[in-house]
Amino acid sequence: MSTPINMLARSAGRLVTRRVFTPTFRPTTSRAAFMTAQVVRSLEVIHETHIPVTGYSGGERIQECLQVMPEIMVPTVADHQSIARPLNPALIEHLTPTMAKFTLPGKIAVVTGGGRGLGLNMAQALTEVGISGVAILDVQQELGDKAARELSEQTGVDVRFYRVDVRDGNGVREAIQDVVDHYGRIDVLINAAGIADSNIKAETYDHEMFRRLLDINVTGSFLVAQAVGKHMIKLKTGGSIIFIASMSGSIVNYPQEQSCYNASKAAVIQMSKSLAAEWARHNIRVNSISPGYMDTALNRAPTLDAQKRIWVDNTPQKRLGAVDDLNNLAVYLASDGSAFMTGNDCLIDGGYTLW
Repeated sequence: MSTPINMLARSAGRLVTRRVFTPTFRPTTSRAAFMTAQVVRSLEVIHETHIPVTGYSGGERIQECLQVMPEIMVPTVADHQSIARPLNPALIEHLTPTMAKFTLPGKIAVVTGGGRGLGLNMAQALTEVGISGVAILDVQQELGDKAARELSEQTGVDVRFYRVDVRDGNGVREAIQDVVDHYGRIDVLINAAGIADSNIKAETYDHEMFRRLLDINVTGSFLVAQAVGKHMIKLKTGGSIIFIASMSGSIVNYPQEQSCYNASKAAVIQMSKSLAAEWARHNIRVNSISPGYMDTALNRAPTLDAQKRIWVDNTPQKRLGAVDDLNNLAVYLASDGSAFMTGNDCLIDGGYTLW
């Protein structure tokens, strides 16, 4: 990371510039392993005063403004993205009872970190199994808006994008309240927003970087789950909450050193199990998905080539996970196909943790 950077903020209709301090420590690689969301290079929590909301219905843009957030300038790296294909509602009544359990007709989902990568791919999968509405929460305006627009154009699903920092409890609560006001309910939450700091020795880990990662991966995940869970309990509709954890919550990765990331994902797994026990009486199921090494755009930096050879060599399937390899598992956990499953951590790692 570098010295202080400029960030733009909008206040009372005018553009102002503020300085945000970032640590001077620089990891040995510029890209972290298996990140589920683009790193925003700021230690400061982004607090909304109003949340900008962009909705799409049949591809038609519907702009609303609950608030304005600071503009965050981050580089974009493209993941391969297939075109979503909607499920023909007429086909559902012809499905066998087993197949029908894997569809989500009439359901509403929230996906954090859904502007790109694994989160976007899982949001796409939900639109292909009959879901009626998807709310994407992401801190990146351009990517989130593009994801919502394309999903709506391709499937006709009512998709809304909320530019929200998951660390900001008030912003999260306001966004989730608007989701309920708009759609009437929430049935599925995929908590995919997160970051990773990798190749950092524990003895040199910057304290503020450490706190920031835990705040996003752990506190942020809890704040979103809490906000969604409250509405599921209040509406007595039940639902499925899915945390995106990591195999790093169960094993120590090699060769990169990433003590904070590993600790954060272990916390996510335990939080998922704890919420599953607490909320089972409300008919809310809570599970986690723990991916192995994934072939996302952020893992394609040349500086990671040597490490990736080690990752692949130590994976029985001899490959990294594709960006859509979590899709069917996410659909399974969101649907009635997994009606008797709660508190489970689902490893999906190509066999990496077997050795």
